[in-house]
Amino acid sequence: MGKRTVIIIKESLNELNVLYKQTRKHKAKKKIKSLILTKGQKFKTRLELAKYLGVDIKTLYVWTKQYKDSGIEFMIKSTSGGRHNCKVSDTIRASLEKKLNNSTEPLQGYTHAVEWVKEKHGTEINYHTLRSFMIANFGTKLKQPRKSHYKKDEEAFEAFKKTSRTSKEHHTPKPG
Repeated sequence: MGKRTVIIIKESLNELNVLYKQTRKHKAKKKIKSLILTKGQKFKTRLELAKYLGVDIKTLYVWTKQYKDSGIEFMIKSTSGGRHNCKVSDTIRASLEKKLNNSTEPLQGYTHAVEWVKEKHGTEINYHTLRSFMIANFGTKLKQPRKSHYKKDEEAFEAFKKTSRTSKEHHTPKPG
């Protein structure tokens, strides 16, 4: 059997319960709940506690270490997510918007968008950051139907429309 880790929780169960009720963030609630259950000795092992909370055992170890190092402040603050707008400047945003509305030379996908930004602006932006930015700001989708194919020859299309009109005129019977 492995060595048992003793975790000393400074706050009382009442303080932790009040903090749990005041907290709105789901992840912070889980962290505080782990402290409540640890202090109340509801589980024999950390693995059982991790399964109960629906987190990986390693995550629980990280939370515990952070609590030992930083205290209850770590358990309350949210460490994930955030806005990535700071990576995408206003000039890149305007340029992307113009490129997305250009039907003659469109972006072929998010990978192409990353390459295009790097080539055009000399800025390397993470694929997922640029993808989430484009979805949030422009409503892009991975496969979005276009009104018109970007390689379509406009003159050939006009000639086709003219021939289809004249062929309809020849086949429609004249009233009379």
